[in-house]
Amino acid sequence: MEIKVLGPGCAKCKKAEEVVKEAVAEAGVTAEVEKVTGMMDIAAYGVLGTPAVVVDGQVKLVGKVPTKEQVKSWLAE
Repeated sequence: MEIKVLGPGCAKCKKAEEVVKEAVAEAGVTAEVEKVTGMMDIAAYGVLGTPAVVVDGQVKLVGKVPTKEQVKSWLAE
């Protein structure tokens, strides 16, 4: 499983990355969490607002920090 947290490095983007990593650890799943900061790379996903979370190529959330429960539900899909 590949999870990407899209964001240039703002406080909300850092928090989103933190929440995703904590949820992955708590769920006990194997997932690669990557931070994507390049605006061109972020735009390639069709995302205009950050932070955003992409799971296995599918945009799951845009413009806000996810909850651990949201992340865990995506991991279970």
